[in-house]
Amino acid sequence: MIWFFIAIIGPFLYALTNHIDKLLLEKYFKVDGIGTLVLFSSLLSALALPFLFLADMTVFSISFTNMLALAIVGILNALVLLCYLVALKNDEASVTVIFYQLVPVIGGILGYFFLGEVLNNMQILSMATIILGTTIISFEIDVENKFKIRKKVILPMLAAASFWAIGSVIFKAVALEEDVWKSLFYEHLMLVVIGIFIFIFMRSHRVKFLAAIKNNSKAILSLNVLNESLFMLGNIIVAYAYMLAPLGLVLLTESFQPIFVLVIGVFLTIFFPRITKEKIQAKHIIQKVIAILITGVGTYLLFIS
Repeated sequence: MIWFFIAIIGPFLYALTNHIDKLLLEKYFKVDGIGTLVLFSSLLSALALPFLFLADMTVFSISFTNMLALAIVGILNALVLLCYLVALKNDEASVTVIFYQLVPVIGGILGYFFLGEVLNNMQILSMATIILGTTIISFEIDVENKFKIRKKVILPMLAAASFWAIGSVIFKAVALEEDVWKSLFYEHLMLVVIGIFIFIFMRSHRVKFLAAIKNNSKAILSLNVLNESLFMLGNIIVAYAYMLAPLGLVLLTESFQPIFVLVIGVFLTIFFPRITKEKIQAKHIIQKVIAILITGVGTYLLFIS
């Protein structure tokens, strides 16, 4: 069971990055700052490259086809980040991340239609359970206890989950042929290339990026470096866990991320409200907990089926 305690560190670190992302969007990139934050994250992916190279110094012995495939994964990851930040800007972190539980559902649907994979009754039931859980959180309870659909969260997170599912399939196929470290190296390298492209060719983002560094250099750089370091450390820990246990079991631990995000959000709202504020009234907590539990059960059933 040592693999479980190692693997679960990843979702905890990812949960911390969710709240740092929210802090950056609300405090430092409040106006038109999503593209700038994507630029920051892409460029800071360079921090992982030396460590990934040391983990496997044969990273350059990879086929051109697989290199191209991982470049596509890098582009998809950038799109995941963009869509996720759009959703996060419009709602709470504890709400946004629940939609990531749709990744295996979308992956299963894509496999059925494009790869000819067969879905058994348990898998279909599991997917329906996950969809039910995300449906519950798709409605916001306002001050008058009326329900309204979270349009600004649902659409970008459906796109993010779709891009993630497609990228995961490609990444897994390449990692099985090459290895995890090579795959992670080129995935992060492509993100750096995307960051350089945005900086050179997208003037508005470049101007905002340089202005952000000039005006709040210490705080912004510290938070972004911390954020990317936590995310990359999470990736490395999860990648290591892949070598200790079956892939499906390790992926199952990712269902703990919404729980960590909610707990951290409640803690920060109570003790450090200047950092973040989540809706912690009973009706909101109950809705989130029910959605997390239902999607968690669906994810568990999906991986054991």
